[in-house]
Formats: sequence, structure tokens, C-alpha cells
Amino acid sequence: MDVRQLEYFLAVVDHGGFNRAARALFIAQPSLSQSIRTLEKDLGGPLFHRIGRRAVLTEEGHALIEPAREAVRSLDAARASVESVRGLRTGRVAVTSMPSPAVEPLSSMVEAFAARHPGVELTVRAAAVPQAVVDAVRTGASELGLLSARELPAAPGVRLHPVERQRFVVLAPPGGPFEPGVPLRRECLAGQRLIVGEPGTGIRRLTEEIRASGVDLTIAVESGHREAVLPLVLKGVGLAVVAEAWRSLAARAGAVVLDLDPPAFLHLAMVSRAGPLTPAAAEFLALALARDAPDR
Repeated sequence: MDVRQLEYFLAVVDHGGFNRAARALFIAQPSLSQSIRTLEKDLGGPLFHRIGRRAVLTEEGHALIEPAREAVRSLDAARASVESVRGLRTGRVAVTSMPSPAVEPLSSMVEAFAARHPGVELTVRAAAVPQAVVDAVRTGASELGLLSARELPAAPGVRLHPVERQRFVVLAPPGGPFEPGVPLRRECLAGQRLIVGEPGTGIRRLTEEIRASGVDLTIAVESGHREAVLPLVLKGVGLAVVAEAWRSLAARAGAVVLDLDPPAFLHLAMVSRAGPLTPAAAEFLALALARDAPDR
């Protein structure tokens, strides 16, 4: 058994099948399949049930995931440690982020890191809710994460590094029912149609809290695709309560951006694994925590 076989195994897990994993790795599918079969022979049992073109994990396969990620991560750490001697000219780091923080501050973090270390490969993955970010880091799918929540969650097995807080704002279409520049009291949302995110997100929780307080608003659209929220607002489908990160983008697109009165805030934090980080991940985290964060 070698690390390459474990990398192939994890690729099949992450891509959901042998063909997709082979394409992602730029290798022939028969070569990948043979490597997995050799690994299964070494371990003494099947890792996948092969059902047509599907690859379904066996109990042995599920048990191997975290040890395999740890082995690959350890190899990455060793490689990165060697590369760090040459000034982080190469290497890689993966970050999992929720969509709103990816608008900002993640984009600024990536910009700063890429400018300082252009040779390091950076992968940004998406997660819908805070627990998914924590799980990605805890299991080794990503070395770092960026989450947002009304209250930062308990996160055993990882470390949380508070970054900033962002206030919630309301997006309305141009020519809409509210005067630009005037803070919007929550009761003014009565009778309005809202576009909301998935359950479990901080933005959705705030919307539900406002409705539970007695404000008779209607959830018109639930969207798992945050990039659809702004176009829907501009088309007049409804209003949206979003994080401050969207302010500049929404204003440039022509939406009216209104502060909530009284204000409510979303807390943002970086997530790292409890053990030592690779040099590339440690540098990214340091740059992320060193930035001047707004606290509105």
C-alpha cells in the first residue's frame, strides 16, 4: 500500500465514481481501477460495491476515509515543509467556505495570498452551512475553512479563529418600497416577499426570527444558490436579507441596500485543524487573521 493508492481511493470517494475520478486525475480509468483493486487486495477486503458505473462505499471503505486523508495530509505537510525552505514557491492549500464569506472577506484573503505566493495552488470549495465547513476541516477534506453564523458553533476537533463580524443588510430593487439611505426597521418588512437561503444558514435564521417576532412576511423563494439572490431582487421577485459582504456588489448592480434597525450581526471565523498546519496553510491563515477587518 502506498500514498498514491490512497489518493486514488479518495478521488473515487470525492468524485463519486471511477470514471470521474480518473478524469480529475488525468489518468486512464483501467489504471485507477487496477490500483484500487491492488489496495483492496492488500487490505483484505472490498472498499467499494461496483454497481454499474456507480461506486458505493463498503463499511471497510468508510473506515478508511479518515486514515487515508490523514496519510495524504501528512505527505502534503512533508512536501510543503521541504518547499517552504525555498520560500513557498510551490505547494497547495484547500479552503472550504460558505458562499457569503466567499464574496468577502475570502476574496481579499485569496488576493493577498496569491500576490505573495503565486506558485502555490489554491483550491476553494463550497459548503452551505457552518457544520459542513467544520466537518470538511475535521475530516481533512480541506485544511482550512471560513464560516459565518449568528453565533460561532462549538467545534470539537478543530480550532476556530474569529475574523470579523458583518452586519445584515436588506437588498431591495431600484424604485422599490423603501427610501434609500434610511435604516429599515424590521416591522417594515410586514407584507413583503423575501428571498431566503437554505435552512441552517445565519441569513435564513434571521429571516425566521423576524417572522417569529410577529412580522407577517412571506418567504417567496428559497435558493440554495446565493448567486441567484441578487438577480431575483433586481427582477422584483422579492427582498433579501444578506450579509454586509454583498453591499458593494449589490450597489454596483443597481440594488438598494438598506441597514437594518436595530442592527443584527453575522460572526465570521477561520477554521483550522487541531494539529500542525502545512507551511502554505499556516501562511494563508496568518494573512487571513492579519487583515484589517471592518466591524460595523
